[in-house]
Amino acid sequence: MQLRSDSFRNGQRIPERYAFGKRGDPIALSGNRNPHLAWRDAPPGTRSFVLTCIDVDVPSRGDDVNKQGRVVSADLPRVEFVHWLMADIPADCGELGEGSCSDGVTPHGKRAPTGPAGSVQGQNGYTGWFAGDPQMAGTYLGYDGPCPPWNDARLHHYRFELHALDVAGLGLAPGFTLDQLRAAMAGHVLASAGLVGTYAINPDAG
Repeated sequence: MQLRSDSFRNGQRIPERYAFGKRGDPIALSGNRNPHLAWRDAPPGTRSFVLTCIDVDVPSRGDDVNKQGRVVSADLPRVEFVHWLMADIPADCGELGEGSCSDGVTPHGKRAPTGPAGSVQGQNGYTGWFAGDPQMAGTYLGYDGPCPPWNDARLHHYRFELHALDVAGLGLAPGFTLDQLRAAMAGHVLASAGLVGTYAINPDAG
């Protein structure tokens, strides 16, 4: 099975229009469009797909995050941050158009993001990130793009993964979590394909 994008090349930088945040003073909101994705060569017996996008370079501690005069060390241990979870994608679907599931930042989160007929989308990491912020707090479903700390010394890697499943649905409700998705998928994955894009707001990140 193969996964590709017309929006960025594997291992290369994700353009700003697909990001949640971009360089400003020191940060600004960006286009937040979901990138184009297409796949083919799913194995026989595929009845649905699951799509995930996860940043694997998120700081494990927030002591220095987005603070003037400080830098988030590249050596700091890193954790996962969810940017997109979508399950029950129909087996006859093989492409998602640019901007078809997200086009712009939605304060307080998208409650009913668009997607292929029958698909269901989980919550992303901005649900927790913005908790306590009266201007942005809410439940964030569907795709919301990169917005790494503007003072992070590490380049962030965003892993888009597509999984072909042997079941038509996982029985998950909208707003499911990554842990719930992984538990539901267990034993049902026939094949997987991946694509990695990079992004940084800090021009010195590497």
